[in-house]
Amino acid sequence: MKTIRILLVDDDLKNSLLLKRFIETEGYEVIYANNGKVGLEMYREIRPDLILLDINMPELDGFEMARIIRKNDKRVIIFFLTDRTDKVDRLHGFSLKGNDYIAKPFYPEELIAKINERFDSLTVNQDIEYQIGDTIFRPNLSALTYADETHFLSVRQTEILQMLAENIGKPVERDIILDKVWGDSSYSNSLALNVQITYIRRLLTDPKITITSIKKKGYILSADTY
Repeated sequence: MKTIRILLVDDDLKNSLLLKRFIETEGYEVIYANNGKVGLEMYREIRPDLILLDINMPELDGFEMARIIRKNDKRVIIFFLTDRTDKVDRLHGFSLKGNDYIAKPFYPEELIAKINERFDSLTVNQDIEYQIGDTIFRPNLSALTYADETHFLSVRQTEILQMLAENIGKPVERDIILDKVWGDSSYSNSLALNVQITYIRRLLTDPKITITSIKKKGYILSADTY
């Protein structure tokens, strides 16, 4: 099994090296960059599986680095690690298709748990495939294929769509999705869920498929059989 490669980008050298060693004890390979410009160069060179990304950095801030990466790469997992915790910043992070937004200070064990959960879920899903209308959904690839065209989802979008696909034709409650994907049903996470559902709808180009909102309750994934 290949070693999972993590790119840590943060200008706080002392704490970053401590965090790097902590993550490495879990068996991950960690490459460190001390600013966004170097981080972007390292990303292009090593193609990591996960990026741990600070926001306030010299040369290139984390938001801009994520924006550049997401132009062509929808699959790499991005966790923002930052002391910028305002709702506007959190929503901006998710609008850039960040997969998580972790406020500093945090416990390293909490971060490790989130990393493990992400990659464990990808391993568990490796052989699962869903036929939704005329679309094939492959969670392990975070991929939707329809009419010989493939679109890629973020990890978070994959988790949401898989919950809906497992309950096709049935309502899935918002709070259940929020607890499973974000860990809590806070107001900011609820807004982020709205954003992610919008992205998923855009990627589902199959006209047979609809995601219906149930006001203040949840969503139903449906596929016509005509």
